[in-house]
Amino acid sequence: MEKNFWLERWELQQIGFHQNEVNPYLERYGHHLQGKVFVPLCGKSHDISWLARQGAQVVGVELSPIAVRAYFEENGLQATCKQCGKFESHAANGIRLLCGDFFDLERSDMEGVSAVYDRASMVALPVEMRERYVRHLTSILPEGAQILLITFDYPQDEMQGPPFAVSVDEVKRLYRDSAHIELLDQNDVLEPRFAERGVTRMRENVFLLKC
Repeated sequence: MEKNFWLERWELQQIGFHQNEVNPYLERYGHHLQGKVFVPLCGKSHDISWLARQGAQVVGVELSPIAVRAYFEENGLQATCKQCGKFESHAANGIRLLCGDFFDLERSDMEGVSAVYDRASMVALPVEMRERYVRHLTSILPEGAQILLITFDYPQDEMQGPPFAVSVDEVKRLYRDSAHIELLDQNDVLEPRFAERGVTRMRENVFLLKC
């Protein structure tokens, strides 16, 4: 997706992807995420606060400055802001959100990261960008990092993403050379908002990837 697509979604507050509650899979499998946790394309997710409450240090990356400011304002946090290379860093209470382009991240930005929580990142990208995303993510992560990955799978021709359909086979293909892949959970889900768009079936898949 073009950067302007996501910037416009936040400007117009067309953010149906934002969940008003903590993701239930994070609550169920979040024990795999220890230490310093990286959250790509984090938005203003409540999941960030949940991770922090469990004792994790959180570093997120988000393109939209509207989303970054909203996270701290809505959680009553006074963030310290400074320029860090290509990113504007906002930090408070063990949470650091980098405002900028995910693909500008370098290994130094991931120093000390032991886990990744990907609920809304891979599914936000069209198929032609996902290989580049995985290649870049695995190139900057420290060795031994674990990834909790949540994806949707549905007939892609029934709905134009995002969220995009990401199959189990695609996850295996993209990560087979860089991670051990474990499928933790699968559930058939079809929310009314997707059914109204013509989707006939939808499944959520939860993976634990060990790099």
